[in-house]
Amino acid sequence: MILKSFLHKVFKDREEFMMLDLKHIKKYYTVGDTTTKALDDVSVSFREKEFVSILGASGSGKTTMLNVIGGLDRYDSGDLVINGQSTKTFKDADWDAYRNNSIGFIFQDYNIITHLSIIDNVTMGMTLSGVSNDEKLKKAKESLERVGLKKHMNKKPAQLSGGQMQRVAIARALANDPEILLADEPTGALDTQTSREIMDLIKELAKDRLVIMVTHNPELAEEYSDRIIKFNDGQVLSDSNPYQSGEVNNDFELKRTKMSFWTALKLSFTNIKTKKGRTFLTMFASSIGIIGIGIVLALSNGFQKQIDNTQAETLSQFPITISRVGLDSQAAMQNSQSTGKKNFAKGQTVTAKRSTAELAQHINKLDTKYVDYVKNIKKSAAKDIAYSYTTGFNLVRQVNGKYQPVTFSNMDESQTQQGSTGDPSSSVGVGGAVYPTDRNGKMSFLKQNYKTLAGKYPTKKTDIVLIADQHNNVNINALKNLGFNVKNNQNLKTADLIGTQVKLVANDDFYQKLPTGNFVPSKDYSQMASSAKTKTLTVTGILRTKSKNSDGLLANGVAYNDRLTKEVVDQNKKSAVANAQRSSEQNVLTGQSIKDANRPGLMTYLGAASVPSTIQIYPKSFDQKDRVTDYLDKYNHGKSSADKVVYNDLAGSISSLTGGLMDAITYVLIGFAGISLVTSMIMIAIITYTSVLERTKEIGVLKALGARKKDITRAFDAETTILGLGSGVLGVVIAWLLTFPANVLLEKVTDLSNVAQLNPWHALLLIIISTVLTVLGGHVPARMGSKKDAAIALRSE
Repeated sequence: MILKSFLHKVFKDREEFMMLDLKHIKKYYTVGDTTTKALDDVSVSFREKEFVSILGASGSGKTTMLNVIGGLDRYDSGDLVINGQSTKTFKDADWDAYRNNSIGFIFQDYNIITHLSIIDNVTMGMTLSGVSNDEKLKKAKESLERVGLKKHMNKKPAQLSGGQMQRVAIARALANDPEILLADEPTGALDTQTSREIMDLIKELAKDRLVIMVTHNPELAEEYSDRIIKFNDGQVLSDSNPYQSGEVNNDFELKRTKMSFWTALKLSFTNIKTKKGRTFLTMFASSIGIIGIGIVLALSNGFQKQIDNTQAETLSQFPITISRVGLDSQAAMQNSQSTGKKNFAKGQTVTAKRSTAELAQHINKLDTKYVDYVKNIKKSAAKDIAYSYTTGFNLVRQVNGKYQPVTFSNMDESQTQQGSTGDPSSSVGVGGAVYPTDRNGKMSFLKQNYKTLAGKYPTKKTDIVLIADQHNNVNINALKNLGFNVKNNQNLKTADLIGTQVKLVANDDFYQKLPTGNFVPSKDYSQMASSAKTKTLTVTGILRTKSKNSDGLLANGVAYNDRLTKEVVDQNKKSAVANAQRSSEQNVLTGQSIKDANRPGLMTYLGAASVPSTIQIYPKSFDQKDRVTDYLDKYNHGKSSADKVVYNDLAGSISSLTGGLMDAITYVLIGFAGISLVTSMIMIAIITYTSVLERTKEIGVLKALGARKKDITRAFDAETTILGLGSGVLGVVIAWLLTFPANVLLEKVTDLSNVAQLNPWHALLLIIISTVLTVLGGHVPARMGSKKDAAIALRSE
């Protein structure tokens, strides 16, 4: 009694502030028809600094009261006032912040998170309140030093004794500098000596804060407490030093808690590391769907490349062609249907009628407007567009020391001579093969379809090449017309052909004007060759097709760049002979009268054509071909039949056979493989739910430290993110490794090499899909875990 009177006098003499005030608190539990009054109209106030012990038998309500004060349990009625602030309107986030800012819990069975280090356990509360790394490490070390465990800070909980574990719990409770310490049987699991050490420590802490301890041990309560409250049947039986009156410290402000996703990842990663075997099996099982889809995509990608190559080769042989005379396929079909009657005609009369082919013939009005329209085709749809100008090349070459006229024509010499001595207006051009320069100014067409048999690819417009077939044969007539004296089946050294030079002579040097006003070809070939306007064409290489499918793509013989013809036209249309022909009613070469219908052909022959005679468009694939034809069709919308420009699409007939076929197969296979992804998603949900059950106590600890529902959900979402990312990476790696034996097997079966090719972008997409689906699968059980009652979670085993 003397000790109690002394303690009472000490408390009366020092300045007192009210910290907590419980006003008529009620907390009832109802199970079926039975109602248990855990707290039955409890009213009690606590000072800002005192050590209060609550005694009572099991089931008397003392632990419930401690949980209500700590915000782990909600009271049914009444009010809990904290520093003058009522909690009646508190929401979940307010209670979370209150526990984090103002409360420190010391539990009987420590409730240390076993997969975290000691220092991480102590800093967890500060992490939730957003304390900086440097500051929280400093405070954690100070707290551990205060409880005598600084040298153990990097150990795991399993390496400590029971007393040390309780000291860790005290250090964790102190680290965030709470105003209230709540201790629930802090010495219940400790021996006598360790219990006294812990009580001495708690007594020391009570000097500068409110400490409320629930205990069954009256001796410890009498020895260490400033105040003892006895409980029974949810009511206060006695209070050794009740709080009567005093000022309220209104310095109360809640700071919201928030766990960052990085913290959640760290927390989950350390937990996963403790279950390496199960984690690997989980990721492997989850990756099966990714493996299946990865292999399907790898095969699809490889086969698609094979199809693309085949399409490119096919489209190189059958480009979309626009020429002066085209075939109107729609008109041809209509005429075929009108004449395709099954029954024989009756009677003795016959009908004069134009043929179907003739009726389908269409004269295209190619002009600069249409050429400009074609030039605006997107480069992504057609990389190569060849513009062929029908014009004569004035060519001479030095053979055996003398210059003589030559031609690129692949016809025999007699046909060439016959064509040159006839009406020039009937000429169809220089002959040989024309290849396109791509729309970026590069000669990729040859590199894509041909390889060098000798020499090199052309790099300039004045470079020409010889085209050989797959058997290394070069057209004999082309060689003869170039001035080579060769016989059939004669073998030639490529060195004798590479470097051959041909002179391309301008009209003004090739034609001389007679006194009569007519023009005739000059015979002074040497003078032509030395003119400043003359261009030197050089054979830089002999090319052979890369694929059997592309053989015949360019005519066997001489091949030259399409821009060379454009340059010749631009030069020759300004020549004297071309200007004379424009204003003459006679053929300036022969003196014969000309008809208006023949004038364009004659002007073209003389190099006066302003638009190409043929446009060849080379799409990259059948899909792109359809885009090109759609674009060309738009030009004809609203135009009369005579003004339309028709094109020939020889590749269109096979477009439907391959277009979309590989995509359809891929989608079907991915659909089947996707079933395993759904299965993996369900499995992850089950595993996450199991993890929630296993970590129920950890959930309770986090909530006691102030973690919100969002934070708990985020912690488990972080775990499923790691699992999803890991299973995605594992699945992609395994799928990639499986492409090697798959390629070996496919090459033996199909003779196709390197078919299975996993696209890096597909791999990245699969990893993202795996992660997203895994997080979605685990989110529902994660939300279930976040809604667990904190007090019940802490009591789980």
